Amino acid sequence: MSGILMMVIAIVVLGGAYLLYGRYLQKKWGIDPDAKTPAYEMEDGVDYVPADTNVVFGHQFASIAGAGPINGPIQAAIFGWLPVLLWILIGGVFFGAVQDFAAMYASVKNKGRTIGHIIETYIGKLGKKLFLLFCWLFCILVVAAFADVVAGTFNGFAVSEAGEVSRVAANGAVATTSVLFILEAVILGMLLKYGKLNKWANTAVAILMLVAAVALGLKFPMYLGLNTWHVIIFAYILIACVAPVWSLLQPRDYLNSYLLIFMIVGAVVGVFAANPSCNLEAFTSFNVDGQFLFPILFVTIACGAVSGFHSLVSSGTASKQIKSEKSMLPVSFGAMLMESMLAVIALIAVASFAQGEAAAQGLTTQPQIFAGAIANFLSALGLPHSLVFTLINLAVSAFALTSLDSVARVGRLSFQEFFLDDDVDMERMSPVLKIVTNKYFATVLTLVLAYLLTKVGYAEIWPLFGSANQLLSVLALVACAVFLKKTKRQGFMLWGPMVFMMAVTFTALAMTITKLGKALVTTGLSLGNTLQLVFAVLLLILGILVAIQGIKKLLEKPGREEEKATV
Repeated sequence: MSGILMMVIAIVVLGGAYLLYGRYLQKKWGIDPDAKTPAYEMEDGVDYVPADTNVVFGHQFASIAGAGPINGPIQAAIFGWLPVLLWILIGGVFFGAVQDFAAMYASVKNKGRTIGHIIETYIGKLGKKLFLLFCWLFCILVVAAFADVVAGTFNGFAVSEAGEVSRVAANGAVATTSVLFILEAVILGMLLKYGKLNKWANTAVAILMLVAAVALGLKFPMYLGLNTWHVIIFAYILIACVAPVWSLLQPRDYLNSYLLIFMIVGAVVGVFAANPSCNLEAFTSFNVDGQFLFPILFVTIACGAVSGFHSLVSSGTASKQIKSEKSMLPVSFGAMLMESMLAVIALIAVASFAQGEAAAQGLTTQPQIFAGAIANFLSALGLPHSLVFTLINLAVSAFALTSLDSVARVGRLSFQEFFLDDDVDMERMSPVLKIVTNKYFATVLTLVLAYLLTKVGYAEIWPLFGSANQLLSVLALVACAVFLKKTKRQGFMLWGPMVFMMAVTFTALAMTITKLGKALVTTGLSLGNTLQLVFAVLLLILGILVAIQGIKKLLEKPGREEEKATV
């Protein structure tokens, strides 16, 4: 299969899914364009801030589409291009987009509250407590892994086998551009809030800022070491977690979304210009070097197909910024399908290399393979290979940073919400409760634990991330299915994905625990493996308990208890 044919199939399937299935869900669940959304009803200038659809889309898309939809398909390509393509398209439409839309819809209908609150309202307080604890542990895991990845891409120095230290210009350029993005985001945030310009003027300003940051980054690379970047990144996350969303989160994601969209458009143009051949086998084997297609394929390709983290963004931050209910479809369903398109491009990119060709060119990481392939495609149009390679690397790295402060903020909110119930008197809270629900305390505690895990290195904790992420999608699907049932809306479209992902995640976590358990008996566990084992056991137990509670509610006969009133 050629690259163009694969791209055309993806465009037709994903575009058709938005126009047909997305609008079908919108009609079935019911959208009220005149309803007052939580962004207005609960407006506080910090988390609840109304924003235009394109701004919220930028936040949603930039937050969910980090390096995941690039890394996953390239890693999973060991099974062949056919199972990868099928899972991206089927999973993206019937699993991921449905989950993201349902999570945002349930949140908007419940005052912009998180999935944890949805579980409390429609499943019970114990389910909420268990879920929020799961969510908090998951966020710590994600921040630790992504912070180490980002610090590595910013690291301005490389050490050869002989011990010689050299500067890495590409990493320095990415670092400078990312820092400029943050500074420009603050300026853009002020403009969006107080400038009163129309959306086209705001878009023009954002694009000019984007071009300026990229140009200055390439001209003035910043060279700092890995440990220094660890400290800087966590300091930035600390500020971003507690700052009003309009001042940094919204405008920063708005800027980065254009960078990613430009990257996707450029990649699509490159595919049509070069029409790369597919050098991957359609299917290799169900067992590749001890990696079984089930469940490994479905855990490896999370972002791009279905990712539990998306439900946290949909219900944790984006739902608090929606101006009108009609914006939910493009912001959630549409952003997910756009991410699936990026995953297909990543598959075409890795398939364009013959066996061993990428490694021979010095392309060893997934982002490098992706950037090298897109640079090869666009070279057919006469664009400089080195420039395109640097720009694509820059875009991928910028979005890994984008995901960081979003998931850290969700982790902070989950920790605070763990200690808060609807019957808590905010004016008469005990001193201890006031401390643990304080946003600064919650943020610092979350980031300190993540920082300690970061020192272990992402390679040690990354294998667990995929399983935990997909288990989170199970819990989100369960919560949304119960919400739809209790509010007398059709939720059958969530049942298939829910059951399938249960089988995937429980199998994957059981395999991880078994592997680490054998290592404990034979060779003993390193610090990294010990942390993995503790997290794996906790996440599996919490996930099973929440799933059981949710399924009980789903299987309850009507009239067994008083149902919640329709929202």
